[in-house]
Amino acid sequence: MSAQTRIDPRGPRFGAAISALLLLVTVYLGLVAPAGASFPDRVVQPGFLLLVALSALFAWGSFAGIQRHPYGRFFARFIRPRLAPPAETEDAAPPTFAQGVGFAVTLVGVVLHLLGVPLAVPVAAGAAFIAAFLNAVFGYCLGCQLYVLLLRGGIIRRRAAQG
Repeated sequence: MSAQTRIDPRGPRFGAAISALLLLVTVYLGLVAPAGASFPDRVVQPGFLLLVALSALFAWGSFAGIQRHPYGRFFARFIRPRLAPPAETEDAAPPTFAQGVGFAVTLVGVVLHLLGVPLAVPVAAGAAFIAAFLNAVFGYCLGCQLYVLLLRGGIIRRRAAQG
């Protein structure tokens, strides 16, 4: 594997569109959930369960690599073959890092919800939604920008993306 795996930038945007839609549903479900539910009832709320699933998907993309994420595999198998070749490719490391940021944000929402913090689910899902929406609609990846800033600041080192 090369030190720098290159990907079609339309793949992460496709995944971001699906994530944005699911996160928007999560915000809605989190806002209509009954407030002050006891612990067992908090665990089975639909918005919470969807946030847990999305958190697991972000973890998958972060730890296995963006190309192994279910959305990435779907894009590569069914959508990419029907498109013209991309004008340019991009390094897979920043979008993979962005998946880690999404995982962190959604995981915080999951943990805070379990601790009984009101509105933890819709707030965490809303924050992740904004990032996913910006990527899906405008091609602006907040997590990728954070990756570049941390790289330039010497806080993290460039690593080969898992592919």
